[in-house]
Amino acid sequence: MTPDSFRDLALSFENVVEAPNANKNSFKVDDKIFITIDNSNLKAVFRLTPKDQNKFSDLDPSAIYPAQAGWGKQGWTIFELSFIEPEILQDALTKSYCTVAPEDLVKKYSKKTTKK
Repeated sequence: MTPDSFRDLALSFENVVEAPNANKNSFKVDDKIFITIDNSNLKAVFRLTPKDQNKFSDLDPSAIYPAQAGWGKQGWTIFELSFIEPEILQDALTKSYCTVAPEDLVKKYSKKTTKK
């Protein structure tokens, strides 16, 4: 997946804005970051629940793993974009978005996630 196609996916959710964030781009809903992407290294960091972090990490621990230190313990999870199937990324994007989105949007988008 290219940074541009990933960006298009992230911006496809309602009320999402893109903003710079310390040499990376972040994607926010209601001013809450749910993803940052490092375009040069093709890595994105998703805000997930610890339970979802474990589920995704179990799929491919070499390409999906907790962020360093306390960030990882809070559910922030690194995805190496060039090694992950688009449908997994779409599911992770949806879960990450739903982690911070307002309740009405969570209800709308949580129906679109696949069961793992």
